Amino acid sequence: MELTKNITSKMTTNLRAAGVRVTRQRVALLAVLQDSTDHPDAEELYRRAKMVEPAMSLATVYRTLAVLEGAGVVHRNSFEGGGARFEAAPKDHHDHIVDLDSGEVIEFHSERIEELQSEIAAACGYDVVHHRMELYCRKKR
Repeated sequence: MELTKNITSKMTTNLRAAGVRVTRQRVALLAVLQDSTDHPDAEELYRRAKMVEPAMSLATVYRTLAVLEGAGVVHRNSFEGGGARFEAAPKDHHDHIVDLDSGEVIEFHSERIEELQSEIAAACGYDVVHHRMELYCRKKR
């Protein structure tokens, strides 16, 4: 919990630096996102945030997510076959596996994949500026 407080405090500092007003609802949503081990959608975030901040409304969650995304502290993911899912932004780079049967989103990082992408881009005359990789999978049976 102490780590979450420190990270949430850093995020609120970043919001203030970006000129974004820090409210109880925004702090509650940041804390919920920071504690999330999954990639919840707005409605799931609303259910979780309501337990922390009873004055939270679904409309507030949607507005707040847009503000937090604009400030760069929240990432919106749009995986095939589903709506937007969210995660706190200050994580190290990672890619995603989406389980097609359960909808679970698993984060992973592979130096080998990162190097290969850079090699391919360089061979084509480019430098990688940003990328995202999503693998849509089913568990082996």
